[in-house]
Parts: sequence; structure tokens; C-alpha cells
Amino acid sequence: MSSPFGPQLHGVFEVPLSRVNIGIQGGLGHQQTDQFVGEQMDPQFLLCETLDYNFLFRWVLDMGPEEPSFDASTFSKNRERLANEDVALKFFDAVVREARALELLSDEHFSVDGTLIEAWASMKSFRPKDAGGDRDFKGERRRNDTHASTTDPEAKLLRKALGKEAKSCFAGHALMDNRHGLISDVCVTPSVGVTESEAALALVNRQRRKRLRPKSVGADKGYHTSRFVNGLLAQRIAPHVALNAAHYGTEPGPSIVDSSGYRASQIVRKRIDQFFGWGKTVGGLRKTRLRGVKRNAQLLRLTSIAYNLVRISRMCPATG
Repeated sequence: MSSPFGPQLHGVFEVPLSRVNIGIQGGLGHQQTDQFVGEQMDPQFLLCETLDYNFLFRWVLDMGPEEPSFDASTFSKNRERLANEDVALKFFDAVVREARALELLSDEHFSVDGTLIEAWASMKSFRPKDAGGDRDFKGERRRNDTHASTTDPEAKLLRKALGKEAKSCFAGHALMDNRHGLISDVCVTPSVGVTESEAALALVNRQRRKRLRPKSVGADKGYHTSRFVNGLLAQRIAPHVALNAAHYGTEPGPSIVDSSGYRASQIVRKRIDQFFGWGKTVGGLRKTRLRGVKRNAQLLRLTSIAYNLVRISRMCPATG
């Protein structure tokens, strides 16, 4: 990316700390002591204002030093248009095609897994759906069929395991290519109502619509279900899933379980946890600040794009 600033400006940017604290501390959830705290500045307005004096932001956006910044209201409307037109999905597919052109994808052997993305909606926002007027909700048990969040209705309550507290969250799903651990596809679903197996089969079907022919899909014990195993076998795809003793009778078959490819898939599939770990520590997926499935799907795709680009840059370093 060309820039009118040049590399000589690296490290000499002067940014008003009072303004930066609004974005940084607000994003990390820390208490702010800045004089602008009471303003509750909108993130879009803050970004557009920052472009007026932050040369680093202008360099990232390839803007000239005298180029006027865009209007905050226009930016907000265009952001909604980008989400509705699935621009992030098209960008993600373009990055995957670039990796395929560099012969970094196998297009035959994949791994799938899911993770929970904690929603921004708090537990206090879950109110009875039929509640009218003022009412004391203390002591009532919150359930998805009787309660809904007033701030994010698409966020659902889910208990990750027995003995754990229920949290409002979304479910993120990823399909990884086994050759170099690049992400081939992602999606976000409500944490309740769509199973991991259904989301995984949808990701695999999307690969087939791209005229790819997957030969195997690796997964953990959570995917050892008759729906997932039979769904892959119907498409002549080997289900390299970890066996769950509680689901006896849905095994892929001795010819698959005893193969060397099955053992290799069970080792390689764990790489997908690196993506989820990177996304939660770097990409902001530990607790999303966006509402709704569509916006969080856009965030997950953008995080996947960044993850793939970082890995591609390391596997194919520029030489000159």
C-alpha cells in the first residue's frame, strides 16, 4: 500500500491521549477519568474525529495529509450497507482464493470446530417476554423460551457445562484447511437453536458449491452424532471425528477409524484452536461489542481475514 507519508514518520505521531483513552479504555472496559466520559461519544464519530489529527490512522487508510475526513453519519450508514451486502464475505473469499493460488490449501482435507462468543448483553437485560409495566424480577429463573434480552434479542443464554453459570453468547464456527492451518470458511449462529453439526455441514456444503471436493473432515467428540456422520458419508466424505462412547452405533466404520488419515486428522484438527485463541486475544472475539448475528458474523470474517493474512505473510515472506 502506497502512502504519501513515507516510512520516516514511523514513531513520531502525536496523538492527544485524552481522546485515545476514550477508545482504548472504553474498549477494555476500564473506568474512564477523562473529561469526555460524560459525552458517551459514538465510536463512528470518534474514528472520524481521530482522522483529523492522527497521521497513523490516515496512513492505514491510505489517505493524504490534507485529504478531508469522511462524515460520521455517512460512515455509519455505509457501515450498515457493508454488513447487508456481505462485503466481508467477498473479501474473505478473495483472501482464500489468493492462498489457493499460492498452493497453500489442499482443498481435500478439513477440520471443523466451534466456540462461544460472549455477547455484550448483560444478564440484567434478560426480561420476561410477556412482562408489562414495573415488576420485581428478583429470584426468577431466566430461560430462553420465557426471557429475552432487551439490548440484543438475538443473544441467547447458554450453560457451557454442568456447574457453570449461563451466559449470553453467540456460537462461532470455523472450517480449517489441514495443509497449513488456514481458515477456509466461518459463520456465526445463535448459541441455541442451531447445532454444531448443522453449522458444520453448512460450511462443508458451501465448499462443494465452490466446486471443491472434500475427502475428509476432522472434528472432536461433539460432532460424533448420527446427523453429522451420515451427512458426510452421504457426500462421500470421510468423517474423521473423535469417538464418543455415549454415541455407540454411529461410528464412521473400522475402515475409516483404523486408517492413517484418521490418525493424522485427529492430530492436525487441534490447530483450529490456535485460530480461536488468536481471535479471542487479538481479534476481540472473547466478548463482542456488536449486537446481532449478522454483525458478529462480519466481525468473525474480518478476524479470519487478518489471521489468514498473517499466516500467509509468514509462509510466503516477501523477498527483494
